[in-house]
Amino acid sequence: MASAVQVGRRITAEVTAVDLHQRRAWLSMAAAENPELWAFLMSLRAGELLSGRVARIEPFGVFVALDDGPAHPVYPGVGFITIPELSWQRFEAATDVVQVGQQISCTFLAADTTNGEARLSLRATQPDPFQAFADATAVGERIRGRVTQLVPFGAFVRVADGIEGLVHLRDLAPVPVESPEEIVRVGDEITVVALAVDRSRRRLSLSRRHALRPP
Repeated sequence: MASAVQVGRRITAEVTAVDLHQRRAWLSMAAAENPELWAFLMSLRAGELLSGRVARIEPFGVFVALDDGPAHPVYPGVGFITIPELSWQRFEAATDVVQVGQQISCTFLAADTTNGEARLSLRATQPDPFQAFADATAVGERIRGRVTQLVPFGAFVRVADGIEGLVHLRDLAPVPVESPEEIVRVGDEITVVALAVDRSRRRLSLSRRHALRPP
């Protein structure tokens, strides 16, 4: 495959970033070749709400044709949502959340100057259920939950709608075990104790071992 540029070739490009410390400048030929697209991306501000139509769904994300944005020269839409930004809830496939042709509103996160895309978040338009759970849950509190997944290092337990926590292998039973299958199965309802609630990383640590102790 021939290279896009060759040594000695004159090009037209736009400066996209400058690193004074390393004395480097990043250029974009795409920006110079698609001034309308570039101007649109540079006009967006983080947190801005954008609307559009789901143009294509891929295993790595969702392309969105923005209502007020230009067409993309390569992709089916200027907007793009990565899989984690689709929903706060756990899901198996992107089609569990959106469908091609669906009209949606998303929050603008940042401009991807490499691909000429507006990176979007659908989940940012919805309340984060983890933060509400953290407000209502104290460390040491006993909670009922259902085992949703077994992994070599423990078990994941759903304790509320959209909220799952990890019971580490060492916290599954009063005595050491080699695998979670020795203690629980997917679908089991168990009582656990909240060991730690990490708001910033949205992580919940649970213990079944502590829950077996008398209150």
